[in-house]
Amino acid sequence: MARPERNRSERGNREESELIEKLVHINRVAKVVKGGRRFGFAALVVVGDQRGRVGFGKGKAREVPEAIRKATDAAKKNMIRVPLKEGRTLHHDIRGRHGAGKVLLRTASVGTGIIAGGPMRAVFEALGVQDVVTKSQGSANPYNMVRATFDALTLQNSPRQIAAKRGKKVADIVARRGDVKAVAANDEDAAVAEAE
Repeated sequence: MARPERNRSERGNREESELIEKLVHINRVAKVVKGGRRFGFAALVVVGDQRGRVGFGKGKAREVPEAIRKATDAAKKNMIRVPLKEGRTLHHDIRGRHGAGKVLLRTASVGTGIIAGGPMRAVFEALGVQDVVTKSQGSANPYNMVRATFDALTLQNSPRQIAAKRGKKVADIVARRGDVKAVAANDEDAAVAEAE
């Protein structure tokens, strides 16, 4: 009876050790009390396995390491899975929004790299994306930017998910480039025939 539990805990420890942590932002906050000011720290951390899972968390404490630890624990609890195209980029372009933070995420060809600003870069590095082009169009607040990025990532769909929703095969949904050109040529021929 004890062995399956041990295997499960070993697997959980292995998964946790494979996670990479990125400190996005640390903020010093002051509380004014009778004797003067009391300083605390707020940390924003992004955690990911570089294989399509990512999460973010925030933590507050009197000391920096404790704030980072709390934020990391929160990030591990809030992880989401994002479908990636060929394990390197997004399936389609998408916009995300949180409060005044607005982001645009675009799929990119091989060799493009991660073109993203600070907080968004940390998210994509933790996620395991190698090629993506992003633009922050609203607030530069790191909390809003990270949340807007996660909003966009949760809306990301793979062709397999869309096919399952529609009850079709992936091949019916994803048209190959040659097929698209052939369909366009057939449409032009039909239009010409109607005009004549």
